[in-house]
Amino acid sequence: MVRCRLNRGGAFASFVLLLGLAGCASGPALVPRSSLQVVPTGVLPAPGSADPASSDFVLAPLDRLRIDVLGIEDLSRVVQVDGGGNISFPYAGVMQAAGRTPEAIAQQIAQAMRANYIRNPQVTVNVDQAAPRTFTVYGEVREPGNYPAVGSTTLMRAVASARGLGEFARDQEVILFRRVNGHDYAALYNLRAISSGAYADPQVYPDDVIAVGDSQARRRFKDILNITPLLLNPLVLLVR
Repeated sequence: MVRCRLNRGGAFASFVLLLGLAGCASGPALVPRSSLQVVPTGVLPAPGSADPASSDFVLAPLDRLRIDVLGIEDLSRVVQVDGGGNISFPYAGVMQAAGRTPEAIAQQIAQAMRANYIRNPQVTVNVDQAAPRTFTVYGEVREPGNYPAVGSTTLMRAVASARGLGEFARDQEVILFRRVNGHDYAALYNLRAISSGAYADPQVYPDDVIAVGDSQARRRFKDILNITPLLLNPLVLLVR
């Protein structure tokens, strides 16, 4: 498995283009472009905990937060992350909350209060109520859409949630997009390889996005995608 660092661009098209540049264990050795740095990697990193009580719980739009400032009751309140992922709080103003932990929000508020001459502010942020988490499946599946991320879900199960592959789907080209610690990752999986036991069915987490490729996408890049079968091992990219 390899990981490629690249400038952020289009989703499915850019990823498919990079496959021909990065190569894979079962395909021909191709020379990467100068804009790519190919480095060894493990599996696709997991995001933070899905438990709102966990210190690494990552906030999302519509989460409701309880913010307390020790000794200043007028500032303690419940706020909701808006649809754009932001919250507003005195002294700190509008700040990005989605994709961050409650502790990071508390630190930013405390820093803003210190900048306004409030000595040693003690700020705590807790999740009062987490919004329902979902994952997204789109592309060549029978029912694209958002699906509840309940319990333990794998890639195969996620595709099954969308009523399975569409008529023109290529089960060798399924991409899983994920944000971890502010970095965007994309991983290409071969469902046939997973079904045959070539490698494990990867875990799907809340806010993951799954894109299922189709024949038209492959034809568009036929001069670059000359690996058949496309993958016997997953390929993970770090998208900058």
